[in-house]
Amino acid sequence: MLETKIISKSEVLYAGGDDGDTSPATKIFQDFQINEEDVGRGGGLIRSWVDSMRACSPTHLKPFDNQSAWIKEHPSALNMFEEILHESEGKQIVMFLDYDGTLSPIVDDPDRAFMSNKMRNTVRKLAMCFPTVIVSGRSREKVYSFVKLTELYYAGSHGMDIKGPEQNSKYKKKTQSLLCQPATEFLPVISEVYMKLVEKTKSIQGAKVENNKFCASVHFRCVDENKWSDLAHLVRSVLKNYPKLMLTQGRKVLEIRPIIKWDKGKALEFLLESLGYENCTHVFPIYIGDDRTDEDAFKILRDKRQGLGILVSKYAKETNASYSLQEPDEASCLTLYT
Repeated sequence: MLETKIISKSEVLYAGGDDGDTSPATKIFQDFQINEEDVGRGGGLIRSWVDSMRACSPTHLKPFDNQSAWIKEHPSALNMFEEILHESEGKQIVMFLDYDGTLSPIVDDPDRAFMSNKMRNTVRKLAMCFPTVIVSGRSREKVYSFVKLTELYYAGSHGMDIKGPEQNSKYKKKTQSLLCQPATEFLPVISEVYMKLVEKTKSIQGAKVENNKFCASVHFRCVDENKWSDLAHLVRSVLKNYPKLMLTQGRKVLEIRPIIKWDKGKALEFLLESLGYENCTHVFPIYIGDDRTDEDAFKILRDKRQGLGILVSKYAKETNASYSLQEPDEASCLTLYT
């Protein structure tokens, strides 16, 4: 019989505690914190939300060709492939792949973010050579329904729901089925907030709320920019009653998540440890992603000087990644060559 390894709330501290924590989760929470004092400040908090929503929108960023200095600092992973190959020589590569914007194009309807058969075959071949993980803000079940490969590790809900391969992976431990769910206690409140957000945002044309199990997402890609402030007001009106939830932002999406010290970077560390590569010098993690939430993983790799992060973006922006790619098709080419 298989054992199940479970990480629960007893092993995860809340972000923003009394230990002087300055984690990305804490910083974001401080930026977007909602309390009674804020209610009396008028629109200041909402303006800061909308400014951040605009900053996250690629249409408000400068394209690559005007950012030669940025490209020099974050060169194309395809152009630097030989160098990456040399860095990883003799080491065990572990692949971490974001889904939306990395394996699939960003689309208006999040329910139709399908990956191509070519990309699926590339990921399948990759998993035959290296341990391969899909890391996504989507629920684990939703991202699996898109990818449909049983030999992969899946980390859904920004790493708060991790499960190992069901079959056909030579890297799967024979005696243990991997399961990590550090935010289980928040399931009822996330479900409750999701339903309230659905009801509250009905008046905003184009807004779509997605239940991602351990987090909820409010997509505003199809919302008129003039309505972003109204949407922010509605989201705030719900979240002000939930002090243990925080707001983070991605590419035209607001993410409502539990305030715990867990993110995609923590998920990366957990998976490397579970695979037996904790503090190992002969492992070479490669993380490819396109969103703000991937920065936690990029930072872990940069701080440890281990492996590398690759940002998928057509626009220059602040990142902890070492290399860049412009679009999912380039990610497919790189993983095929690896």
